[in-house]
Amino acid sequence: MVISPDEVDDMNHDIAKHFEPSSEGDGAEKHPDLARLLPWSSADGNPCYLIGDGTGHVSRVADDIERLQLGMADDLIGHADGLLACQGAGNRELRFLARGLTDCLRDVRRVAESRGARLRSVDRSPDDEGGNEGGNEGGNEA
Repeated sequence: MVISPDEVDDMNHDIAKHFEPSSEGDGAEKHPDLARLLPWSSADGNPCYLIGDGTGHVSRVADDIERLQLGMADDLIGHADGLLACQGAGNRELRFLARGLTDCLRDVRRVAESRGARLRSVDRSPDDEGGNEGGNEGGNEA
């Protein structure tokens, strides 16, 4: 099943209205361990978050979009290698490549932020002293 970006945006708005806080903010602060940064933005360019256990339909759509974004970034890296090896690459081609790489880097950074936040929420341990995530910061191995 292929879902257009407009359909994804509509789904996100439908879901978000059930989780919007009554005060200002995006709701993620109230549920830091459950909020997932989604790989798309709202119509106004604001980040979209999903609050849930990560097993629902929107989570699967987000996973598919992240996989697509990472695959496109990988393909573009291969194209960049080829274009940069070509001595005859013109200014227009290089600018177009730079635009594509910038867009892909932005997408990949967003995926990394989302996945990193979810890993940090899973790695939190009640045994951690001083609130350290992962438990062994500062080189003090047990």
